[in-house]
Amino acid sequence: MDDVRNIYEQQEHNRRATVIIMAGFVLFLGLIGLGFDAFYLGTVSEDFFFPIGTLIAVMVGIFTAAWSLKSGATAVLSSTHAVPADPGNPAQKQLLNVVEEMSIASGLPMPHVYVVPDPDPNAFATGKDPQNSSIAVTQGLLDSLNREELQGVVAHEMSHIRNYDIRLMTVIAAMVGAILLLSDWARRGMFWGGGRRRSRSSGGSAGGAIALVLLVLWIVGVILAPLISQIMAMAVSRKREYFADASGAELTRNPLALASALQKLEDASEPTASIKRGAAHLCIVDPVGRKMNAKEGATADLFATHPPIAKRIALLKAMGYQGQQGK
Repeated sequence: MDDVRNIYEQQEHNRRATVIIMAGFVLFLGLIGLGFDAFYLGTVSEDFFFPIGTLIAVMVGIFTAAWSLKSGATAVLSSTHAVPADPGNPAQKQLLNVVEEMSIASGLPMPHVYVVPDPDPNAFATGKDPQNSSIAVTQGLLDSLNREELQGVVAHEMSHIRNYDIRLMTVIAAMVGAILLLSDWARRGMFWGGGRRRSRSSGGSAGGAIALVLLVLWIVGVILAPLISQIMAMAVSRKREYFADASGAELTRNPLALASALQKLEDASEPTASIKRGAAHLCIVDPVGRKMNAKEGATADLFATHPPIAKRIALLKAMGYQGQQGK
Protein backbone atom coordinates (compact mmCIF):
# COMPACT_ATOMS: atom_id res chain seq x y z
CA MET A 1 0.00 0.00 0.00
CA ASP A 2 1.05 3.60 -0.56
CA ASP A 3 1.30 6.38 1.97
CA VAL A 4 -1.57 6.45 4.42
CA ARG A 5 -3.88 9.47 4.47
CA ASN A 6 -6.54 10.36 6.99
CA ILE A 7 -10.08 11.13 5.84
CA TYR A 8 -9.53 14.87 5.48
CA GLU A 9 -6.27 14.42 3.57
CA GLN A 10 -8.01 11.94 1.28
CA GLN A 11 -10.86 14.38 0.66
CA GLU A 12 -8.43 17.17 -0.26
CA HIS A 13 -6.39 14.81 -2.44
CA ASN A 14 -9.50 13.80 -4.37
CA ARG A 15 -10.63 17.40 -4.86
CA ARG A 16 -7.18 18.32 -6.16
CA ALA A 17 -6.93 15.24 -8.39
CA THR A 18 -10.36 15.99 -9.88
CA VAL A 19 -9.23 19.46 -10.99
CA ILE A 20 -5.95 18.14 -12.40
CA ILE A 21 -7.63 15.36 -14.38
CA MET A 22 -10.30 17.72 -15.74
CA ALA A 23 -7.59 20.14 -16.88
CA GLY A 24 -5.62 17.28 -18.46
CA PHE A 25 -8.75 16.13 -20.24
CA VAL A 26 -9.35 19.57 -21.75
CA LEU A 27 -5.70 19.79 -22.86
CA PHE A 28 -5.86 16.34 -24.44
CA LEU A 29 -8.95 17.29 -26.42
CA GLY A 30 -7.16 20.49 -27.42
CA LEU A 31 -4.36 18.35 -28.86
CA ILE A 32 -6.85 16.33 -30.88
CA GLY A 33 -8.42 19.59 -32.12
CA LEU A 34 -5.01 20.97 -33.05
CA GLY A 35 -4.39 17.84 -35.07
CA PHE A 36 -7.62 18.45 -36.96
CA ASP A 37 -6.45 21.99 -37.73
CA ALA A 38 -3.08 20.83 -39.02
CA PHE A 39 -4.08 17.59 -40.70
CA TYR A 40 -7.73 17.68 -41.63
CA LEU A 41 -9.19 21.19 -41.71
CA GLY A 42 -6.11 22.77 -43.28
CA THR A 43 -6.05 25.83 -41.00
CA VAL A 44 -2.32 25.63 -40.20
CA SER A 45 -0.03 27.10 -42.83
CA GLU A 46 3.12 29.17 -43.20
CA ASP A 47 1.28 32.48 -43.23
CA PHE A 48 -1.97 31.86 -41.37
CA PHE A 49 -3.22 30.01 -38.30
CA PHE A 50 -6.79 30.00 -37.09
CA PRO A 51 -7.40 27.10 -34.64
CA ILE A 52 -11.00 26.23 -35.49
CA GLY A 53 -10.70 22.57 -34.48
CA THR A 54 -8.67 23.41 -31.38
CA LEU A 55 -11.21 25.94 -30.13
CA ILE A 56 -14.10 23.57 -30.76
CA ALA A 57 -12.30 20.68 -29.02
CA VAL A 58 -11.40 22.82 -25.98
CA MET A 59 -14.98 24.10 -25.70
CA VAL A 60 -16.24 20.52 -25.93
CA GLY A 61 -13.76 19.54 -23.23
CA ILE A 62 -14.82 22.36 -20.90
CA PHE A 63 -18.49 21.56 -21.47
CA THR A 64 -17.92 17.84 -20.88
CA ALA A 65 -15.93 18.53 -17.70
CA ALA A 66 -18.70 20.77 -16.34
CA TRP A 67 -21.38 18.29 -17.43
CA SER A 68 -19.54 15.39 -15.79
CA LEU A 69 -19.70 17.17 -12.44
CA LYS A 70 -23.35 18.07 -12.77
CA SER A 71 -24.86 15.11 -14.63
CA GLY A 72 -22.19 12.41 -14.75
CA ALA A 73 -23.82 10.41 -11.95
CA THR A 74 -27.17 10.42 -13.74
CA ALA A 75 -25.50 9.16 -16.90
CA VAL A 76 -23.74 6.36 -15.02
CA LEU A 77 -26.95 5.23 -13.34
CA SER A 78 -28.84 5.40 -16.63
CA SER A 79 -26.19 3.33 -18.41
CA THR A 80 -26.62 0.52 -15.86
CA HIS A 81 -30.45 0.63 -16.06
CA ALA A 82 -30.58 1.29 -12.32
CA VAL A 83 -34.02 1.93 -10.79
CA PRO A 84 -34.86 3.48 -7.41
CA ALA A 85 -35.09 0.98 -4.58
CA ASP A 86 -38.69 -0.06 -3.89
CA PRO A 87 -39.65 0.09 -0.18
CA GLY A 88 -42.49 -2.32 -0.99
CA ASN A 89 -40.00 -5.04 -1.87
CA PRO A 90 -38.72 -6.78 1.33
CA ALA A 91 -35.12 -7.18 0.13
CA GLN A 92 -34.98 -3.61 -1.15
CA LYS A 93 -36.62 -2.31 2.01
CA GLN A 94 -33.82 -3.96 3.99
CA LEU A 95 -31.31 -2.28 1.70
CA LEU A 96 -32.90 1.12 2.37
CA ASN A 97 -32.78 0.45 6.12
CA VAL A 98 -29.12 -0.52 5.96
CA VAL A 99 -28.21 2.57 3.92
CA GLU A 100 -30.04 4.76 6.44
CA GLU A 101 -28.13 3.10 9.31
CA MET A 102 -24.78 3.68 7.62
CA SER A 103 -25.76 7.23 6.75
CA ILE A 104 -26.37 7.94 10.42
CA ALA A 105 -23.16 6.14 11.46
CA SER A 106 -21.08 8.16 8.99
CA GLY A 107 -22.80 11.47 9.69
CA LEU A 108 -23.63 11.91 5.98
CA PRO A 109 -26.90 12.78 4.27
CA MET A 110 -28.96 9.83 3.12
CA PRO A 111 -27.90 9.02 -0.47
CA HIS A 112 -30.33 8.00 -3.19
CA VAL A 113 -30.55 4.21 -3.40
CA TYR A 114 -30.83 2.23 -6.64
CA VAL A 115 -31.01 -1.39 -7.71
CA VAL A 116 -29.39 -2.61 -10.92
CA PRO A 117 -31.31 -5.54 -12.48
CA ASP A 118 -28.27 -7.78 -12.91
CA PRO A 119 -27.78 -11.26 -11.37
CA ASP A 120 -24.07 -10.76 -10.67
CA PRO A 121 -23.35 -9.35 -7.18
CA ASN A 122 -21.76 -5.89 -7.27
CA ALA A 123 -22.24 -2.35 -5.98
CA PHE A 124 -21.02 1.19 -6.61
CA ALA A 125 -21.45 4.75 -5.40
CA THR A 126 -21.57 7.83 -7.61
CA GLY A 127 -22.29 11.54 -7.36
CA LYS A 128 -20.77 14.99 -7.03
CA ASP A 129 -20.49 15.20 -3.25
CA PRO A 130 -22.11 13.75 -0.10
CA GLN A 131 -25.13 16.03 -0.59
CA ASN A 132 -25.65 14.72 -4.14
CA SER A 133 -24.75 11.03 -3.98
CA SER A 134 -26.22 7.67 -4.90
CA ILE A 135 -25.54 4.07 -3.98
CA ALA A 136 -26.50 1.31 -6.42
CA VAL A 137 -26.40 -2.43 -5.81
CA THR A 138 -27.25 -5.25 -8.17
CA GLN A 139 -30.14 -7.62 -7.64
CA GLY A 140 -27.53 -10.35 -7.45
CA LEU A 141 -25.96 -8.66 -4.43
CA LEU A 142 -29.31 -8.55 -2.63
CA ASP A 143 -29.86 -12.23 -3.43
CA SER A 144 -26.38 -13.32 -2.32
CA LEU A 145 -25.61 -11.48 0.91
CA ASN A 146 -27.04 -11.64 4.39
CA ARG A 147 -27.81 -8.45 6.31
CA GLU A 148 -24.39 -8.12 7.97
CA GLU A 149 -22.58 -8.62 4.66
CA LEU A 150 -24.87 -6.12 2.96
CA GLN A 151 -24.10 -3.66 5.74
CA GLY A 152 -20.38 -4.13 5.12
CA VAL A 153 -20.75 -3.42 1.39
CA VAL A 154 -22.94 -0.35 1.99
CA ALA A 155 -20.45 0.95 4.57
CA HIS A 156 -17.68 0.55 1.98
CA GLU A 157 -19.68 2.64 -0.52
CA MET A 158 -20.54 5.24 2.13
CA SER A 159 -16.79 5.58 2.72
CA HIS A 160 -16.28 6.37 -0.96
CA ILE A 161 -18.91 9.10 -0.56
CA ARG A 162 -17.34 10.47 2.62
CA ASN A 163 -13.84 10.48 1.09
CA TYR A 164 -15.04 12.30 -2.08
CA ASP A 165 -13.88 9.32 -4.16
CA ILE A 166 -17.22 9.51 -5.93
CA ARG A 167 -16.55 12.95 -7.43
CA LEU A 168 -13.23 11.86 -8.90
CA MET A 169 -14.46 8.47 -10.09
CA THR A 170 -17.68 9.83 -11.62
CA VAL A 171 -15.83 12.58 -13.51
CA ILE A 172 -13.36 10.01 -14.85
CA ALA A 173 -16.17 7.67 -15.94
CA ALA A 174 -17.75 10.47 -18.01
CA MET A 175 -14.45 11.61 -19.48
CA VAL A 176 -13.24 8.15 -20.44
CA GLY A 177 -16.35 7.71 -22.56
CA ALA A 178 -15.86 11.11 -24.20
CA ILE A 179 -12.20 10.43 -25.02
CA LEU A 180 -12.99 7.08 -26.60
CA LEU A 181 -15.80 8.60 -28.69
CA LEU A 182 -13.76 11.58 -29.90
CA SER A 183 -10.68 9.48 -30.65
CA ASP A 184 -12.85 7.18 -32.74
CA TRP A 185 -14.09 10.17 -34.75
CA ALA A 186 -10.50 11.36 -35.14
CA ARG A 187 -9.33 7.97 -36.43
CA ARG A 188 -12.11 7.98 -39.00
CA GLY A 189 -11.12 11.52 -40.04
CA MET A 190 -7.53 10.39 -40.67
CA PHE A 191 -8.65 8.07 -43.44
CA TRP A 192 -10.96 10.34 -45.41
CA GLY A 193 -9.54 13.79 -44.70
CA GLY A 194 -5.78 13.35 -44.44
CA GLY A 195 -4.90 13.07 -48.10
CA ARG A 196 -6.42 16.43 -48.97
CA ARG A 197 -4.44 18.16 -46.19
CA ARG A 198 -1.13 16.57 -47.17
CA SER A 199 -1.56 17.63 -50.77
CA ARG A 200 -1.95 21.25 -49.64
CA SER A 201 1.12 21.24 -47.38
CA SER A 202 4.46 22.62 -48.47
CA GLY A 203 7.06 20.07 -47.45
CA GLY A 204 9.96 22.54 -47.31
CA SER A 205 8.24 25.42 -45.51
CA ALA A 206 8.37 26.17 -41.80
CA GLY A 207 4.59 25.91 -41.71
CA GLY A 208 4.79 22.48 -43.29
CA ALA A 209 7.35 21.35 -40.69
CA ILE A 210 5.17 22.58 -37.85
CA ALA A 211 2.14 20.89 -39.36
CA LEU A 212 4.13 17.66 -39.70
CA VAL A 213 5.10 17.74 -36.01
CA LEU A 214 1.50 18.42 -35.02
CA LEU A 215 0.37 15.62 -37.29
CA VAL A 216 2.70 13.13 -35.62
CA LEU A 217 1.63 14.23 -32.14
CA TRP A 218 -2.02 14.02 -33.15
CA ILE A 219 -1.73 10.54 -34.64
CA VAL A 220 0.10 9.28 -31.55
CA GLY A 221 -2.53 10.86 -29.29
CA VAL A 222 -5.42 9.40 -31.28
CA ILE A 223 -3.88 5.92 -31.38
CA LEU A 224 -3.02 5.97 -27.69
CA ALA A 225 -6.34 7.51 -26.59
CA PRO A 226 -7.82 4.19 -25.33
CA LEU A 227 -4.65 3.56 -23.31
CA ILE A 228 -4.60 7.13 -22.01
CA SER A 229 -8.24 6.86 -20.93
CA GLN A 230 -7.42 3.60 -19.14
CA ILE A 231 -4.55 5.28 -17.31
CA MET A 232 -6.92 8.14 -16.38
CA ALA A 233 -9.29 5.65 -14.82
CA MET A 234 -6.40 4.10 -12.91
CA ALA A 235 -5.19 7.51 -11.72
CA VAL A 236 -7.54 7.19 -8.76
CA SER A 237 -5.20 4.35 -7.68
CA ARG A 238 -6.06 1.00 -6.18
CA LYS A 239 -5.36 2.43 -2.73
CA ARG A 240 -8.85 3.95 -2.58
CA GLU A 241 -10.35 0.45 -2.21
CA TYR A 242 -8.11 -0.46 0.73
CA PHE A 243 -9.01 2.84 2.36
CA ALA A 244 -12.74 2.35 1.77
CA ASP A 245 -12.53 -1.21 3.14
CA ALA A 246 -10.89 0.05 6.34
CA SER A 247 -13.26 3.03 6.67
CA GLY A 248 -16.28 0.81 6.05
CA ALA A 249 -15.12 -1.67 8.67
CA GLU A 250 -14.74 1.25 11.07
CA LEU A 251 -18.37 2.24 10.48
CA THR A 252 -19.78 -1.25 11.06
CA ARG A 253 -17.22 -2.44 13.64
CA ASN A 254 -17.45 -5.72 11.75
CA PRO A 255 -14.61 -6.17 9.23
CA LEU A 256 -15.29 -9.90 8.94
CA ALA A 257 -18.73 -9.22 7.44
CA LEU A 258 -17.18 -7.22 4.58
CA ALA A 259 -14.51 -9.91 4.16
CA SER A 260 -17.27 -12.52 3.83
CA ALA A 261 -19.13 -10.35 1.31
CA LEU A 262 -15.99 -9.87 -0.78
CA GLN A 263 -15.42 -13.61 -0.80
CA LYS A 264 -18.92 -14.18 -2.17
CA LEU A 265 -18.35 -11.53 -4.82
CA GLU A 266 -15.04 -13.17 -5.73
CA ASP A 267 -16.71 -16.57 -6.05
CA ALA A 268 -19.32 -15.24 -8.48
CA SER A 269 -18.11 -16.33 -11.90
CA GLU A 270 -20.23 -14.20 -14.24
CA PRO A 271 -19.34 -10.60 -15.19
CA THR A 272 -21.68 -7.76 -14.26
CA ALA A 273 -23.04 -7.26 -17.78
CA SER A 274 -25.06 -4.12 -16.91
CA ILE A 275 -21.95 -2.17 -15.88
CA LYS A 276 -19.75 -1.16 -18.79
CA ARG A 277 -15.96 -1.07 -18.85
CA GLY A 278 -15.85 2.73 -18.59
CA ALA A 279 -17.55 2.62 -15.17
CA ALA A 280 -15.71 -0.46 -13.87
CA HIS A 281 -13.53 1.56 -11.50
CA LEU A 282 -16.66 2.70 -9.63
CA CYS A 283 -17.55 -0.81 -8.45
CA ILE A 284 -16.57 -2.59 -5.25
CA VAL A 285 -15.17 -5.42 -7.41
CA ASP A 286 -14.25 -5.39 -11.09
CA PRO A 287 -17.44 -6.07 -13.08
CA VAL A 288 -15.41 -7.27 -16.07
CA GLY A 289 -13.38 -9.84 -14.13
CA ARG A 290 -9.97 -8.92 -15.58
CA LYS A 291 -7.08 -11.12 -14.45
CA MET A 292 -4.87 -8.05 -13.99
CA ASN A 293 -6.82 -7.19 -10.84
CA ALA A 294 -5.53 -10.35 -9.14
CA LYS A 295 -1.91 -9.19 -9.55
CA GLU A 296 0.36 -6.81 -7.69
CA GLY A 297 3.29 -4.69 -8.76
CA ALA A 298 3.93 -1.60 -10.88
CA THR A 299 2.14 -2.90 -13.98
CA ALA A 300 -0.94 -3.86 -12.01
CA ASP A 301 -0.92 -0.51 -10.21
CA LEU A 302 -0.99 1.21 -13.61
CA PHE A 303 -3.60 -0.89 -15.41
CA ALA A 304 -5.76 -2.63 -12.78
CA THR A 305 -8.94 -1.05 -11.46
CA HIS A 306 -8.95 -2.88 -8.13
CA PRO A 307 -6.44 -4.46 -5.74
CA PRO A 308 -6.45 -8.26 -5.35
CA ILE A 309 -9.58 -9.38 -3.48
CA ALA A 310 -7.57 -12.03 -1.63
CA LYS A 311 -5.35 -9.31 -0.15
CA ARG A 312 -8.34 -7.15 0.75
CA ILE A 313 -9.95 -10.10 2.52
CA ALA A 314 -6.71 -10.91 4.38
CA LEU A 315 -6.39 -7.33 5.63
CA LEU A 316 -10.03 -7.26 6.79
CA LYS A 317 -9.63 -10.59 8.58
CA ALA A 318 -6.52 -9.27 10.31
CA MET A 319 -8.53 -6.25 11.47
CA GLY A 320 -11.29 -8.57 12.71
CA TYR A 321 -8.96 -10.81 14.67
CA GLN A 322 -7.22 -7.82 16.23
CA GLY A 323 -10.60 -6.45 17.27
CA GLN A 324 -11.56 -9.79 18.86
CA GLN A 325 -8.26 -9.99 20.75
CA GLY A 326 -8.74 -6.46 22.03
CA LYS A 327 -12.07 -7.31 23.68
